[in-house]
Amino acid sequence: MKRGIIDRFEGVYAIVEIDGAFERIDMKKLPSNAKEGDVIIINPISITLDKAETLKRRIKIKKLMEGLFK
Repeated sequence: MKRGIIDRFEGVYAIVEIDGAFERIDMKKLPSNAKEGDVIIINPISITLDKAETLKRRIKIKKLMEGLFK
């Protein structure tokens, strides 16, 4: 099992950061509601969203952004 973060979409691929490297994953393999910034869990037979980890990252990023613009 690997974890990755969806960085962006390019054509039919999602560019996913996994352990500091970027990999292309066919968007058909992702959940239909996947979006940039989502944390995904990559198993040999499926890819799922890690909603809890995604939420933690979004809260952390929001706090960092608020600190920058004060």
